[in-house]
Amino acid sequence: MTELERSPQNASAGAEVTASHAEPVDDPALTARLRRLARVALIAGLAATVLLVIGFFFAGRARWVQSYLVAHLYWLGLSLGCLFLLLLHHLVGGPWGFPIQRLLTAGSRPLFLLAPLFLPILLGAGMLYVWADPAVIEADAALQAKAIYLNLPLFALRAVLYFAVWLVLAFVITRNAYRLDETGERRLARRSQRFSGPGLILLGLTATFAAVDWAMSLEPHWYSSIYGLLLVTGQVLVGLAFALAFLGLVCDRPALSWAMTSRATNDLGALLLAALISWIYALFMQFLIIWFADLPQEVTWYLNRMGGGWQWLLLAVVLLHFALPFGLILVHKGRWRVSSLAVISAMVVVAHFLYLYWLIMPAFSPQRPALHWLDLAAVVAVGGLWLAWFLTELGRHSLVPYRHPRYLAFIEEEQYETAA
Repeated sequence: MTELERSPQNASAGAEVTASHAEPVDDPALTARLRRLARVALIAGLAATVLLVIGFFFAGRARWVQSYLVAHLYWLGLSLGCLFLLLLHHLVGGPWGFPIQRLLTAGSRPLFLLAPLFLPILLGAGMLYVWADPAVIEADAALQAKAIYLNLPLFALRAVLYFAVWLVLAFVITRNAYRLDETGERRLARRSQRFSGPGLILLGLTATFAAVDWAMSLEPHWYSSIYGLLLVTGQVLVGLAFALAFLGLVCDRPALSWAMTSRATNDLGALLLAALISWIYALFMQFLIIWFADLPQEVTWYLNRMGGGWQWLLLAVVLLHFALPFGLILVHKGRWRVSSLAVISAMVVVAHFLYLYWLIMPAFSPQRPALHWLDLAAVVAVGGLWLAWFLTELGRHSLVPYRHPRYLAFIEEEQYETAA
């Protein structure tokens, strides 16, 4: 018999679910709360956007676009991570995905917002990337050899291609899920499963190339063959962490009463642990290979990030992004609860921004951290609009895919084991 990990309120709520479980559970209180949060996020985002506009004219345009790049890549990575996990669950199934599937769906949809918000980076590419300056290219033989790939027209064309792929993937997979809720047509679930396999391959390839274009090429003399994988692994980690952190806020809702089993919670804890280990493994292997190769161009990249004050940010990243979450997860191994996972995940979500900041900003200020109020304004501006879109999307649909055949089969199994 599977032990259900839910409170007495959740248990009574689950008992009231209809036998078919093929109808949504109305939750006006949650809908109203999500709308209020969406308004707060929108107001915060718009207020920070006003500060960004002011900063654009008075704080220096080069510094402005640097802060904006970090903020955009952070929220973009969160959406791509949600899309990765969403496609993965549609492909392989499993109890772990049902409590967070709609959170991942809502987290993927802001890609439609992030696509036009990438325009300032395209327009400011000349202030971000040294390879965009013809005078620099003319004086550098190494950059001349890379100019066939690193040039502004192809840079813009590839960006359009990346976003086109991501938007198609997000649109198709989320549209099928919502249509399945409306019609109950099982062919939509099979279509999503067939779509998700090739979709994961396309998403992995485009996200890897985007990482090279938008982050690694900031220092074009340096390269790492694992860099794209490192950023993609981090995106999956932060997407899962965000979904788990938000799940802690809604796990007591009636719609989730049957999905929040101990098996699903343990699977989510194990998945978070695996994502943490995969990310730190990629990070450490890149460091180990480059350090032992002892090539000046490669090692300098790390030296710029391990001195002048950047080492303290690196220490915070290692502690908050891996060591502390890893230790807390191991302490609760086999006894994971949603509330504990939510706290650990919230720590990872915040620490991931620090990690991206440490990864990108030393390209512009290698001597020491040059903190600026624009850094905070940019992440709040993009994040406020992102969260408003996410919360609005989440409030429009049920918290679980209540007509998905895999979900119905899972519920029938849970009912049978509970009655046994």
